[in-house]
Amino acid sequence: MAWRLGRIPLALELAAEGWLDFDPETTDHPAAAQTLSTLGYLLEGMGHRHGALDILRKAMKIARRANGPDALAQCLQRLGGTLNFRAASGPAAAAPAIFAEAKGYLAEGLTLHTVDDHVHRGLLGAYSRSLAGVGELEHAEKVARQVLDLALEAKDHWGKAVGNWVLAVVCRERGELVAARTLASRSVASAQVINDTSLVLRFSLDLADICTELDDSVGEAAALRYSVAAGTRANESLQEGLGQALEQRLLAVQAQQAKVAAEEAAARDPLTGLANRLGLERAAALLLESTASRGRVPWLVLVDVDWFKGVNDDAGHAAGDAALREIAQLLRRECRTDDLVARWAGDEFVVLLGDNGSGSPSTDHEVGPTVAERIRAAVDGHDWSMVLGTARRPTVSIGVAAGPAKLDQLFAAADMALYRAKRHGRNRVEVEPLVHEITETMSGN
Repeated sequence: MAWRLGRIPLALELAAEGWLDFDPETTDHPAAAQTLSTLGYLLEGMGHRHGALDILRKAMKIARRANGPDALAQCLQRLGGTLNFRAASGPAAAAPAIFAEAKGYLAEGLTLHTVDDHVHRGLLGAYSRSLAGVGELEHAEKVARQVLDLALEAKDHWGKAVGNWVLAVVCRERGELVAARTLASRSVASAQVINDTSLVLRFSLDLADICTELDDSVGEAAALRYSVAAGTRANESLQEGLGQALEQRLLAVQAQQAKVAAEEAAARDPLTGLANRLGLERAAALLLESTASRGRVPWLVLVDVDWFKGVNDDAGHAAGDAALREIAQLLRRECRTDDLVARWAGDEFVVLLGDNGSGSPSTDHEVGPTVAERIRAAVDGHDWSMVLGTARRPTVSIGVAAGPAKLDQLFAAADMALYRAKRHGRNRVEVEPLVHEITETMSGN
């Protein structure tokens, strides 16, 4: 209804909601078949022809599984009618086979005991067109007149449009062009009443062809105007649908960007801009796996600020925060591009050294201690006067560990080395033996 009333965005929204409500491959409910069939009919009207036919066939399969005669009748009618239109508008050589396929579906639908008179008229109307398409003109005429009688009684403009169209086709095939022109004009008029763009477009083109054969230039021009108007409406519908699809895509991109921004914010320390504990844990597994896959040894550097409580007590918490930001900048400066730098908690930082492709595996045993010593020296030699004034300047104690291990194992080993650095006087680097050697020693004991 929304589509017929020109409410294109609403029609597309409702169609999308109906489509998402079920899985076409597993559902077996008649309502699902009818929903999918309606969607296929809608897509056919929009001009998405390949997708429409595929969906209409799926709807028919669902209806068969559901064992619902009403739903199956409707699905067969829409699939058969769509195939009729493909045959009528496609290459002449392919038309008989397509009409024959449509006839089979529609004939099956007419054998079903359905209480819906509208669906029954739809099946009859489409069936009559298939009959005409395969050359059974007398049978087609008989069924089309039956459709017209039923449509007039029910005041069904769709039935009148299709009935007159089929009779026009039959008359044209017999060479009765004047009668064909009259019937085709009636079919166009009825299609315009129900605002069915697809019917108007098809019927008006047939009317124009009949007028051409009659050398009726006035009638041909009028029929072509109907066709152009219908084509314009179809294009406008598509343009509006594409516009809405673009807007929805824009909203989806914005939502995705907001999601990514929120995830990044959740994984980042607001004070220093470094990754926080969550960010480290998210990225560590991939970095460790990537380093190990290249035959390199991953290193973890655990940095703890010495005397930080004294810095806060002497210079204040604002200065303490500024000192942490300075240390974060020094860490970034002394680490490599592929290294993961994070603020673990309070005045504690973690650096997970990645494989930047330089050096050889034989130099892996030097990477962690080298980076750690650079960090220690950078903090020790930094000019803190602008940040802390005359307050006691901070230094860092660092524990370093390496090995083909998980993050928690590397962290535990580096923490042991850090404890030694603190115990041996601070402002120093201590290195823990390879983590797998520790594990082997413990298992041996």
